[in-house]
Amino acid sequence: MAKIPEPTNTIASLIDRHHESMQEPPRGHMGCSEIGHHCERWLWLKFRWAAIDRFNGRTLRMFRRGQHEERTIIEDLRAIGITIHSTEGGQSRVKFDWHVSGSIDGIIEYGVPEAPHKRHIAEFKTHNTKSFDDLEKQGVEKSKPQHYTQMQLYMLGTGIDRALYIAICKDDDRIYTERIKFDKEYAERALAKGQRLVKEDCIPPPISVNPSWYQCKWCPAYSFCHEKEPLKNVNCRTCAFSEPLIDGTWRCNKHDADDIPLDYQRVGCDDHRINPELSHWKLLLEGDDYSVLEINGKPVKNGVGGYSSREIFANPSLCADNDDFVIELRNKFDGKITT
Repeated sequence: MAKIPEPTNTIASLIDRHHESMQEPPRGHMGCSEIGHHCERWLWLKFRWAAIDRFNGRTLRMFRRGQHEERTIIEDLRAIGITIHSTEGGQSRVKFDWHVSGSIDGIIEYGVPEAPHKRHIAEFKTHNTKSFDDLEKQGVEKSKPQHYTQMQLYMLGTGIDRALYIAICKDDDRIYTERIKFDKEYAERALAKGQRLVKEDCIPPPISVNPSWYQCKWCPAYSFCHEKEPLKNVNCRTCAFSEPLIDGTWRCNKHDADDIPLDYQRVGCDDHRINPELSHWKLLLEGDDYSVLEINGKPVKNGVGGYSSREIFANPSLCADNDDFVIELRNKFDGKITT
């Protein structure tokens, strides 16, 4: 008896593909929620849109579930007499110099049982069982240093000296709460770290040079750090002509333009020149409109009179070969190397 073949387009796969097609673009700022991350190189690359998170559909649905959980938590807090505002679409933001900022889940005016008249920053998180158990065992600061750092920065930015951390276990609906006291010295160190990584021209060292290191294995920058592959995202922030400014804007030194619009930053222009920090190719020469990189032991001109960044990323070996036929096609038909 013939068996019905397994479907190739299951409902689950179609739903996941739908979510994957709606990936949010990378954020424009250095997020307070990220500064506690264990790897400074990752933070530096992510802020420059050189290494970009691409999540699968299941992960994106999990993010959505966490967002939906916030509404339930807020309802429960209000039900027990806690006054909270600036939630969901009306969130408050903290903003520091040098692109560091973040959105607060909510601000509690009063009603927290342990301190009824004290204002608190509210931070909501969801966890799986393993993560939740560790949180209960160790507390926020040790178990979730990114979340702890995030709340410290929010307190620094608002002047509110307490935070209430509320965690939900997605597997069994357990609730964990912890009040966090403001640590000014810690918060200022975290802010200085974020601002330093924004201002720094040179890429920080990796957290490990061991390719099997557990914190590196699933990182989007793994191939760059451990396999010497270039980072191929072409946008204003990966261009050697651009620089971040103290007021949270970006400047283009090629076109003498301040405050490059965010949407434009994501696309860049044809004058893009590869930031040598974002490849493992040696910089041989640098001019006003071009640079010369060493690829496969050969000089390759990037910029005016040479290959565009997109061409080099598409096929660095072909650009390095400088084949006469390819040169003729590019000159005669304005052709471009795309693969």
